[in-house]
Amino acid sequence: MSTKGLSADEAKRRAQANLEKAEQKRQEAQRGLDAQRAAQVAVTEKTARLRALRLAKEAADAEAAAIAEAARPKTVASKRTKRA
Repeated sequence: MSTKGLSADEAKRRAQANLEKAEQKRQEAQRGLDAQRAAQVAVTEKTARLRALRLAKEAADAEAAAIAEAARPKTVASKRTKRA
């Protein structure tokens, strides 16, 4: 943008307006980055929480299976006779 033929006040006003516009764009970009970082943190926390729940469930299932296996009566294998 050319300031040729503009008064000093008009040139200052335009420069100030351009500076304010650039600052506003920078702030909007920063807000976008902050929102993106917050979303990433939320996803990371949710993933960690779900993983902990999954591991706890797997451990509980394994323990329940071990208890069920121990409680199951043992069967004696019978000997089969060979047919001739």
